Amino acid sequence: MLQHLALRVVAASVLVAAAPGALAQTPPPATPTTKILAIGTFAPGTDMQRVQRTLAAEVRATAERYLEGKIDQWYSLESRPGVVFILNVNDIGEAQAMLEALPLGKAHLMTFELYPIGPLKPLRQLLRSPEAH
Repeated sequence: MLQHLALRVVAASVLVAAAPGALAQTPPPATPTTKILAIGTFAPGTDMQRVQRTLAAEVRATAERYLEGKIDQWYSLESRPGVVFILNVNDIGEAQAMLEALPLGKAHLMTFELYPIGPLKPLRQLLRSPEAH
């Protein structure tokens, strides 16, 4: 059963990627934004001593956003100094304002790339009735 489900997910993903227009005459419904992926990094030349002096306040403020339920998950980047947050907001403007209000954001020491994310689109193919295939 699990193998069959996995095979169908892979097949649906391949079909959607290979020929998006071939699966349906009408466009699929838009994927709703359910969270925001935020990747925070330091620009080249950032004064890392200033970052270190701000870090304790940054961690406290970030922990507060986590406890408020605004930050769902937080990670460190492995390839360079920075962070990745999965935010429990669905509006880019709200995410930007929240991140700019953190101490590193206020000091213009960290910048964020923001990406709206939502449910995996190919899963819709699995929910179609067998007659529709």
